[in-house]
Amino acid sequence: MGGGSGGHVTPVVAVLKEIRAMHPKAELRFWCDTKFAPQARATVEAFDATIPVHTIVAGKFRRYYHLTVFQQLTWPSLVLKNVGDAFKVGIGFVQSFFKLIFWRPDVVFTKGGYVCLPVGFAAHLLRIPLVIHDSDAHPGLTNRVLSKWATAIGTGAPLEYYPYPKSKTTYVGIPIAAEFHPYTASEQIAAKKEWGIATDRPLIVVTGGGLGATRINEVVAESLRSLQQLGSVVLVAGAGQYDELRSLMPADSEHFQLYPFVTNMHSLLGASDIVVTRAGATTILELAALEKPTILIPNGKLTGGHQLKNAAVYQEAGAVSVLDEEFLVANPQLLAKEIKLLFSEPKETAAMAHRFKAFSKPDASKDMATMIIRAVRS
Repeated sequence: MGGGSGGHVTPVVAVLKEIRAMHPKAELRFWCDTKFAPQARATVEAFDATIPVHTIVAGKFRRYYHLTVFQQLTWPSLVLKNVGDAFKVGIGFVQSFFKLIFWRPDVVFTKGGYVCLPVGFAAHLLRIPLVIHDSDAHPGLTNRVLSKWATAIGTGAPLEYYPYPKSKTTYVGIPIAAEFHPYTASEQIAAKKEWGIATDRPLIVVTGGGLGATRINEVVAESLRSLQQLGSVVLVAGAGQYDELRSLMPADSEHFQLYPFVTNMHSLLGASDIVVTRAGATTILELAALEKPTILIPNGKLTGGHQLKNAAVYQEAGAVSVLDEEFLVANPQLLAKEIKLLFSEPKETAAMAHRFKAFSKPDASKDMATMIIRAVRS
């Protein structure tokens, strides 16, 4: 079970690969929220098209880090959305309960996201072993609730960032596919050729995650000319804004490409020389495994400020560069200036990427799969 965005689905697929290697005849299914189904299906099918992808109705409890509790309670549309989504959680629980009775799995693995709450609760009532994984340095509400009933818990960051019982919690890192590894110079050139990108210039990849990031897209649109003076640019914009950006930006060429969504992200990121992205936990660890110079632009408005906390962990270690989104929106050319600075100091930039690589845990997928199998046996 996972939220459906790339940050939830790709780690699940990495774990499923390990489970399949351990138990080739294992029956596997993936469940997600209806909203994320298209991206989830594309990612899961790229691994194994025979794995069914089911959808569950789910609701999100909206809380905004930059607003006080009083401000949120006096925001009528926000309150109405939260009340409406509470009913969706109830519907999702009923769906999950009967689906689990019908299928009766040996174990339920939840990767995070609000859609996991009704499924995890149903699994608890049916006494089905529940294993959860929490990627973010700031635990989300769903995982904090489910941790009370979990058989085992895996974390993406060291245990001091989590309130979970130490007796059943293990720091495993974030499961990522084996394809995320440092690229040699020849592998990077081959990847650029695969994407039709010029091999004689640096490549800047900008991505806001599976759903895109509107404000990052707008910054790139405003500063594209400056960015192209530094290298080729690939923007993964998300499906929601793709058509609008397509009409504003140049046609695809070996120096610029625009995509709504990418399934084989490891190849595109492997081709890059610098990556600009949000501070989602999975994306961060994928880039750490690739040893890529990275600029993080955390979304400070998300629940609990978890992206800010994610970014802070790596910034304090000198492993990434971090830009403030509000300041960047007011000064779009700042992005090109930061990229130019990284290109102008190749030794320090390489050292930064090397420090980043130290955070990757290549055995995370195997360790998580082992925890799931042990939960079944227990």
